[in-house]
Amino acid sequence: MLNNLLKKGLFFLVILTGFFGQAQIHDPVEWEAEVNKISEDEYELIMSAFIEDHWHLYSQHLPEGGALPTVFIYEEVGDKYELLGDTEESEPITEYDNVFEMDLSYFNNNAFFTQKIKLTDTSLGIINAKVEYQVCDDEACIFQTENFEFVINEEARGEVVTHENNSTKAIPENTGEVELANPDEKRSFWGIFIVAFLSGFAALLTPCVFPMIPMTVSFFTKQSKSRAAGIKNATFYGISIVVIYVLLGTLVTVIFGADALNALSTNVWFNTIFFVLLVIFAISFMGAFEIVLPSSWGTKIDSKADKGGLVGIFFMALALAIVSFSCTGPIVGTLLVEAASKGGIAPIIGMLGFSLAIALPFGLFAAFPGWLNSLPRSGGWLNTVKVTLGFLELALAFKFLSNADLVLQLHILEREIFLAIWIAIFGMLALYLFGKIQLPHDSKVEHISVGRLMTGLVVLIFTIYLIPGLWGAPLKLISGFPPPLQYSESPDGIGNSKVGTVFSEGEGLPDGAEYGPHDIVSFHDYEDGLAYAKEKDLPILVDFTGHACVNCRKMEERVWSEPQILQTLKEELVLISLYVDDKRKLPENEQYVSETTGKEIESIGNKWSDFQITRYKANAQPYYVLLDHEEEMLIAPSGYEPDADEYYSWLKKGIKNFNKDSSSSGQSLGGNSGDIFSKD
Repeated sequence: MLNNLLKKGLFFLVILTGFFGQAQIHDPVEWEAEVNKISEDEYELIMSAFIEDHWHLYSQHLPEGGALPTVFIYEEVGDKYELLGDTEESEPITEYDNVFEMDLSYFNNNAFFTQKIKLTDTSLGIINAKVEYQVCDDEACIFQTENFEFVINEEARGEVVTHENNSTKAIPENTGEVELANPDEKRSFWGIFIVAFLSGFAALLTPCVFPMIPMTVSFFTKQSKSRAAGIKNATFYGISIVVIYVLLGTLVTVIFGADALNALSTNVWFNTIFFVLLVIFAISFMGAFEIVLPSSWGTKIDSKADKGGLVGIFFMALALAIVSFSCTGPIVGTLLVEAASKGGIAPIIGMLGFSLAIALPFGLFAAFPGWLNSLPRSGGWLNTVKVTLGFLELALAFKFLSNADLVLQLHILEREIFLAIWIAIFGMLALYLFGKIQLPHDSKVEHISVGRLMTGLVVLIFTIYLIPGLWGAPLKLISGFPPPLQYSESPDGIGNSKVGTVFSEGEGLPDGAEYGPHDIVSFHDYEDGLAYAKEKDLPILVDFTGHACVNCRKMEERVWSEPQILQTLKEELVLISLYVDDKRKLPENEQYVSETTGKEIESIGNKWSDFQITRYKANAQPYYVLLDHEEEMLIAPSGYEPDADEYYSWLKKGIKNFNKDSSSSGQSLGGNSGDIFSKD
């Protein structure tokens, strides 16, 4: 009796410790809403999210298999009102996510959503709606639901009434036009600029552009009355190049909109068409044919360039852009689409970086004409650069075809096939750089330069690095380019099998269990896992997770994959993974209203989220709890812990406490209380 009292007392004390420590219910998003009257029967519902620092809320528009999108649900649509179009949102930030291996859009600081409606019954007084959303920071993700009551009358404009707190708050004016200069967006733009700048240098080393440097600079220095005038003219020439390409980027932004191409980044047709374009560009670079603009364009521009003065110099720069299109066009095209898929002013920034790299040499060599003597002579090496770019374009093309295949889940371009294609492309590139293969416009190679040899060695090393990927190697160096490991003919790697589990090889999977990350046997129902743990006399690891939880995937990929942790999870524990974002509906007789939150529990995810909140006073994921067979905590819960050694130490301490408890055969837990409260 005394032992049981001590156990219960320790259990509730651990819960209180967790509640005042890391295990607390937290909602980093505060929602406000407003009703704007447009006409007698049309209204605009505005929902504003104000997000705490370091947290981000995901957009409504996310590709399948990524994070959980924000979803708005309007009750009784069609009975007394109808929706006019989709719910619109303010402009999100879009970045590539290494965990989900795709572009994801999200909001920092705040986000604004608007939905237009038309009343079919003008006596309607209230519209009920709710939003389901996921919000994450660097350590945790939270899945939440917020309910709204929109009062449709004149007095209710500019107010919000929510089921949660019945608070009434004013909405800032012009919320739909708020623009935030956040650090993530700035970093993204800097990345685009740097890639574009390097692409400009690559274009500079092609046969269409490089020979123009000494010719153009010599023209300016000889035709100008003084050295200062030559520098001025060449500098204006460079500025004109920048202006022309930036205008091109601006044109793309204006035509397609600030974020239209962002929506296309996961579109099947977009990815397929761009795959075809890149293959055509690659074949052109390799010398099969040249992509050129109509010759009449160049003739007309040349005639304008003869006028002289600054206008003539500008048209000389335009003539360079047109004449060099066969070399720069594929690079510019690739760069524009990549930049435009980021949304906003990314195409303008991309063209700024690209054109600066093209224009810089003209200004520098005009200022220091003596440097021209140090330039290498034009020759076959320029075509080598062009062909190398063709191989790279060809490899990149298959990334876009892979995107289309992943969206449709056709399993045509699975991981092994993708890697085999890349191995073939880069292997051929290595042979080309070593002079073993010659293409139509190559000069005869009697010997290769040291630079070409070193580049060939780098490509060969990279090719060899790719080969183990066919047998299941993770290939972290190119993470995000090939399809994910599970999207393959052999998800476990060729010749590998599932071993090292808590049950014998002949036993098969227990009832209710399935293979989880790294083939760890995992239960998705709490009662099934608890019963199995008692049968095997093993401690329980309850893993509150989510299909769209970024940090959960980080833990699984970077921490659980460590050999000592993986062995522990497979052999010394029973894992119960409870997905709080599982949208599958519960049977009607199992649905209920939470006594803790007052919310309706309708789905499996709702059930496990409520279970976590009610029992552990926490709502963030990932969240790990080590339990004994009496469902009492063996150690304080753990959240996101990227340090594998710390996480391993936490696991082993919990298992040690379980073994002590088991060996005590009913003795008091008092001697272990210090271990229970500490994660260290």
